[in-house]
Amino acid sequence: MTLVGTDLECMRGGQRLFAPVGFRLAPGQALLLKGPNGAGKTTLLRALAGLGRLEAGTATLDGVPLAQADGAVALSGHLDAVKHALTVAENIGFWAALAGADPGPALGRFGLTGLAARPAGRLSAGQKRRLGLARLAVSGARVWLMDEPTVSLDAENTAALGAMIAEHLGQGGMAIIATHLPMPIEASELVLTPAVQAPEAAPDDPFLAGDMA
Repeated sequence: MTLVGTDLECMRGGQRLFAPVGFRLAPGQALLLKGPNGAGKTTLLRALAGLGRLEAGTATLDGVPLAQADGAVALSGHLDAVKHALTVAENIGFWAALAGADPGPALGRFGLTGLAARPAGRLSAGQKRRLGLARLAVSGARVWLMDEPTVSLDAENTAALGAMIAEHLGQGGMAIIATHLPMPIEASELVLTPAVQAPEAAPDDPFLAGDMA
């Protein structure tokens, strides 16, 4: 199983976001996606997940377009995919049922067992983030795409996140993580370099051109 990205490019507002990039991940490997704000990290992750468009290049999992690899990808984005009217246990149970997984271990992983009966809408920002991340543990997906996963996490739960990702990698999974902060895992890095926009063309009017000389 190999995840390969080749000559990837994304656009926003008619402008290319970053210089073409590529990567190759084998089972058990992770990639940290880095770059300045606005460089296109979130846009690239969404495109890899099939929620956006790659302007150029290909991303494949064992030769199959990643966005078409059914059930192979789980995305954890800025929103935590939490249903506020459901309890913590019901949220995890829903995702676990889709993958035929046991929800129990996922609740314990981020200290959510004691909150199992609480409506998700009454959770703090950090608790919602923990619930959203716990969803990955029951997704059954081979490829985890994570966008700034440590936001709203304290040191203890950042360590728990690192342990969860390490376990996923140890089972042959792969992960691509957009982050500005250090992650408690072994991973290679891919830095997005903002694209250099072409300069404006010189005016056709010779009188204007003379003024600019």
